[in-house]
This record gives sequence, C-alpha cells and structure tokens, in this order.
Amino acid sequence: MESLQRLGRRIDCRYCYRNSYNIMSQQDVKKIVIQEYAKCAKDPEYFMKKYCYIQHPQRGRILFNLYPFQGKVLHLFRDHQFLITLKSRQLGISTLAAGYSLWLMIFHKDKNVLALATTQATARNLVNKVQFMYKELPSWLRIKAVEDNKLSLRLKNGSRITAKSSNSDAARSEAVSLLLIDEAAFIDNIDETFAAAQQTLATGGQCMALSTPNGIGNWFHQTWEKAETGENSFIPIKLPWTVHPERNQDWRDQQDKDLGPRMAAQECDCDFLSSGDTVFEPEDLVWYEEVQQQDPSEKRGVSGDYWIWEYPDYTKSYMVVADVARGDGQDYSAFHIFDIESATQVAEFKSKVPPKEFGNLLVGVATEYNNALLVVENANIGWSTIEQIIERDYQNFYYSSKSDQDTVESYMTKMERGNLTPGFTMSMRTRPLVIAKMMDYVRERSVTIKSKRLLKEMRVFIWKNGKAQAQTNYNDDLVMAFATGLYVRDTALRLRQQGMDLSRANLSAISNLNQRQSAVYNVGNMQNNPYLMKTPDGEQDISWLL
Repeated sequence: MESLQRLGRRIDCRYCYRNSYNIMSQQDVKKIVIQEYAKCAKDPEYFMKKYCYIQHPQRGRILFNLYPFQGKVLHLFRDHQFLITLKSRQLGISTLAAGYSLWLMIFHKDKNVLALATTQATARNLVNKVQFMYKELPSWLRIKAVEDNKLSLRLKNGSRITAKSSNSDAARSEAVSLLLIDEAAFIDNIDETFAAAQQTLATGGQCMALSTPNGIGNWFHQTWEKAETGENSFIPIKLPWTVHPERNQDWRDQQDKDLGPRMAAQECDCDFLSSGDTVFEPEDLVWYEEVQQQDPSEKRGVSGDYWIWEYPDYTKSYMVVADVARGDGQDYSAFHIFDIESATQVAEFKSKVPPKEFGNLLVGVATEYNNALLVVENANIGWSTIEQIIERDYQNFYYSSKSDQDTVESYMTKMERGNLTPGFTMSMRTRPLVIAKMMDYVRERSVTIKSKRLLKEMRVFIWKNGKAQAQTNYNDDLVMAFATGLYVRDTALRLRQQGMDLSRANLSAISNLNQRQSAVYNVGNMQNNPYLMKTPDGEQDISWLL
C-alpha cells in the first residue's frame, strides 16, 4: 500500500485517489500515467499548464498558467513551419518559446533546437528557462539528460537545445529542427545567419523569429512586411501591449512617463516607425510625408531618374549639390537642386552613372538653373567628376578652403589653386557638422523636402556605433548630398557673405587712406575698372576681394 502511495505522489497527488476513500490500484496509476503522457504529447498547452514551472519576477516559482493569447500563439507555434512574432515587452513570449522547445525535445526524438540572440548571454537565458522547466518536471515525464551545462541541454532520446550568439556561421552545417531567433530586429547579421540555415530549414526545419521592433529596413522589418503581404512563407503574429489581460491604459500612460514616448512606442505598441535609433525623429518624417511629399512634375531620363518639381525661375538663385559614386557598385550618384533663398528642394537625381558622364550632366543642369552654384564632394571617385567640370570651364563651381576652421578669414583667401581645393571636402571634422545641420533643419521643419526617395533614405539613416550612416544593405547618397547642401547654404555662403562685407569695408578704408596719403596709393581713373589700382609697385586688380 505504501509503495502505491509513493508512486502516486510522484505522478501527481491530484491523481492518487479516485475519491476521498478509495486508493487507486497500481494498474489504475499506470493507466493515468499513460493518459497524461498522451495528453501532454498531443497538446503543448496542456503540458505547460499541468507540468511546467517558471520563475515569475514577482511571484517566484509558479505553474505556467497560460493566458488565452499565449495559448493561441502556442498552437500557431505547433502548427506552422515559419513564424515571425512582432511583440510588446514582457508578454512571456520568450518563455512560451522555451516551453515549446522543451515540449518538442521531450516528445520527439533527435530534435535539434538552436537558440540565437544578439549575444551568447541572451541566448543562454532562453536555454536556462528550458533547463528550469525540465528540472521541475515529474520523474515520469523527465527523460534523462546526458549533457547539461550553461549553453546546452541534451537528452537521452537525442534531442537537444543549444545557445549561440548570432553570426554567419552559427547555423551553418547544423541539422536544425527549430531555429529560435530572439530579438531578431537587434541582430545586425541575422540575414546571413538565416540564409546559412535555409538548406536545413527547407527540408522541414522550423523557424521562429521573435522581437520588438527596431526601426525599419532591417531583416526583421523586411521579413515582417513580406509576411503581411504573403510574399514569403512566414506567418505574422502581432502582439501589442493590449493583448495582456492585466494591463490597461493607466499602465500604458505610465510607460510614457518612465520610458519616454518614443521608447514606449517601441517597447509597447509594436510600432516600427517610432522604433530604432534613427537620426531623424519619426514624427518629423511623418510630418514631411503627410505635408510636403509630392510626386514630381516631370521625370526625365530613360529610367525617369531625374525628378523635377520646379522649373528654373530667372529671378531666383539655385545651388546644385552632388554626391558621386563609381557607377557600377551598390551606391548611386545623386544630386539635389535647391532654391537657396527658401531652402526648397526643386529637383533631384539618383542613378548609376559613370563619373565623367555625371560631370557633364551636372554642368548642363547647373547651367539650366541660372548658372547655379555647383557643389561636388571631392572624395575618392568624385575627382573624376570634378576634373570634367573644370575641363568644361564651369565658372560657378564651389571651392573649399584648406583651412581646418570655418572662419571668415578662410573664405577671404585670394582665389589661387594653391590655397583652395575644388569641390566640398567631407572630412572626419566636417561630416558630423554636415549631418547636425540637416538634423536642425528637419527638426525645425525649415527646409522643404518633396522627394519620396529622400524620405525613405532618411528612415533608414541610423546611429551605429556613434556614427550616422545608412542601415546595412541601404544607401545614404541622397541624404548626404542633401545634408551637404544645407551645410553649404547655412555655413559657407554665410561666411562668404561676411567676407564680402568685410572686403567692402576694407576697400572703403583704402579709399579714405588714399585721400589722406596720395603718395602711397593713387586710385586714378576708375571709369573702366573701378578695382584697378595704381600702387608704388605698379597696377593691381583687387576685384578678387569680392
């Protein structure tokens, strides 16, 4: 009798008695064990609710009593091969995935679960959840472990789970039954990892990508977008904070206070546009898209790459700012045309063009727009374009001072090639200033942006390791050309004007000095050239000051 009671307690005290008076027979106990095992093998939700314990941050060790939304998600995990889950924080989805992994390992032989995350420590946390559930199982459910350490758990039936940090080789040569990717939106090279795992997944392996949003343009965002439109095999699962039965609007309002509106939108609302470490504020980009973005009046070129919103107005001054690419790589050559006075984008070009042809195109466009100031970045391949512009003898071409400081004096250097550099110099010192200038303009909404292409690039222009740059597999050609234009407009042209004002003041002082000391300077006849002066050393044209 005692042995039967001990066996009953090992199964579950709830099944030890048929009623309060009669003790079950050994045969009945075995029958219940078989029934329970069958129920658990058939339904992972039943298995978790009855036998899986978790560590709750406030309640400690408790049974994993799934919420209704968790149960629905679990059944999707079981029934589909590819799933992508866009989720709010603290919904227990990672724990749910751990429980599903344990169920897969217990009731199936030779299952290989690979848990990937941004770091090995994060991936290990998921394995730890599996290990805790495993150790809390009743003995009749718990298969003997032949390997149990911080990074893996391997059972006697051949099933195992392993934690790894994501890299291109993480899933290569692995016969993966389940690829579990936690916080997929925050893994830089997850596209390479997923591509490496495709061969094994294509033979029946399962993939589950879980994450809160982290901006747009990354692998997680692209995969989610395609899943929503049915362009790939993934089943999209969206879980905002509202699915949790214990949260209300007061909780959500408190998140705004604790995290700030932008971070709270990322962590709670499953909002791609408000998430990520983008250089430009999402609300500003939304404003530009809704208020200023418009289709061009004309698209020129064979492929329609030259977009025009406003045609030349002889009463206005324009500036053409270009960023040069090789023409055969991933980057594009691009330029913008600005109305200088109003800081308005009036035209835009983006295409793959050989540098020499691009130089000819720029001269033609700048000439059409009232001999606009032509600004071309002079880094690397840009010199080929600049040489073509100089060869065409375009007069209103931008030159950079070789001075390391942006001062009035640096723009008053006599116009000799030895003192100036053709084109705009983008250096480690000027690049942050250029980007900061565009950020100011966009934040204040004081520049007119009409291009959909430019706004798309701005959405994937992010901070990465402290540097503003395009997200992986995206371009920033239009962004950098636009930022350069705003910097030149607001800095170089202002300093040049201050230099001109100072030059005029100097001329006035020279004239007054000549009246007092005619033996030194003699202006003489200025009817033909008012800036031709006679000095003790001969005639000198001082028009360069202007």
